[in-house]
Amino acid sequence: MGVHQGIHLSRGQLEAEVRRLGEWFHNMDLAGVQTAPGHFLGDYPSVKWQRFAHSIPDDLTGKTVLDIGCNAGFYSIEMKKRGASRVLGIDNDIGYLDQARFAAGVYGLQIEFEEMSVYDIASLDEKFDIVLFMGVFYHLRHPLMALDLIHRHVAREGGLLVFQSMLRGTRDKLLPEGDYPFEEQKIFLAHGFPAMYFVEKKYAGDETNWWIPNKACVEAMLRSSGFDILDNPENEVYICTRKGGAAF
Repeated sequence: MGVHQGIHLSRGQLEAEVRRLGEWFHNMDLAGVQTAPGHFLGDYPSVKWQRFAHSIPDDLTGKTVLDIGCNAGFYSIEMKKRGASRVLGIDNDIGYLDQARFAAGVYGLQIEFEEMSVYDIASLDEKFDIVLFMGVFYHLRHPLMALDLIHRHVAREGGLLVFQSMLRGTRDKLLPEGDYPFEEQKIFLAHGFPAMYFVEKKYAGDETNWWIPNKACVEAMLRSSGFDILDNPENEVYICTRKGGAAF
């Protein structure tokens, strides 16, 4: 079914199209039709968004947004609702992109969606005012590389990186010293030392859950990749900017 900007479909047509597009991970209200009403996390990602929405400017007029791993487009849509001049959502899952295009069409919003991996973002040859990197980090075999690529190629100085990752392990944070002698071993067992857990097979039934950091680790990796952490409004969410640049 072709979906055009602002098209009005009957409830039956909406329900049929939502079913045709397969299983949804983003629950959205499309003119009264819920896309994932039985989500195991509840009304997700709306319940998470409500806990950090205040950390992003209400008025994004004239701002550009890149949504990496956009899934069905929930956050892309929220950015466009705030007036962003351009929103580009990328994902390497064609099924999710089809859902995102449909959802944006129902809302009547002009949002671009492209099939692309985070590892390919250099080809965009563009820097964005806001980069969303939500729920992708732990699905990557090379997570630090991804952060480095975001910093180098698409994060604008003075803009924002909105980062979210699943976290496991302790929430305590130990800030390591600048260096340790080769003989030092106990520090690696210290409570709150930055650590990342490798998942060889599956976690939560998902074989793409590769690396799961603790809180100290994700903060250390953000700093290591050249980001300053401005806020941590929700346990898993960080609002960052490039080092040396103040957020707009």
